[in-house]
Amino acid sequence: VEDEPAVRAAVDRAGARDVVDQLLQGLETQLGPTWPEGVEVSFGQWQKLALARGFMRDSPLLLILDEPTAALDAETEHALFERYAAASRRAEHAPSNGRIIILVSHRFSTVRMADRIVVLDGARVAEVGSHESLMAKNGQYAELYRIQAEAYH
Repeated sequence: VEDEPAVRAAVDRAGARDVVDQLLQGLETQLGPTWPEGVEVSFGQWQKLALARGFMRDSPLLLILDEPTAALDAETEHALFERYAAASRRAEHAPSNGRIIILVSHRFSTVRMADRIVVLDGARVAEVGSHESLMAKNGQYAELYRIQAEAYH
């Protein structure tokens, strides 16, 4: 990508500035052991850089993130999803424009931020709703949420 300001903006939105700043050649650094001068980065750093790619478009019609923060700490994950939520709720990302972010996650601290949660049971949709409505329903989502919350007490 030749648009360095756009790349830097995407890196910032993904919270990956710290990763790029640590690389000796910054954005020009080749990553991975297959390159003669390739630099190894951690799985969490790879994940941040991959998320930056998702931020390259200002208004994607569809963005699918499958466990995008599995290797990130809870604070970084929360900050990242706050940015995704803010971006998806901006006027140009409004649901009336048909723009959708699908987030696959098993972390309920992340899931509860979603406007609509779809609970899958195998290959079937078991429940759909907001965090509040699914908790009030006291079904599978509520049970799984309580199980995960108990791990923190």
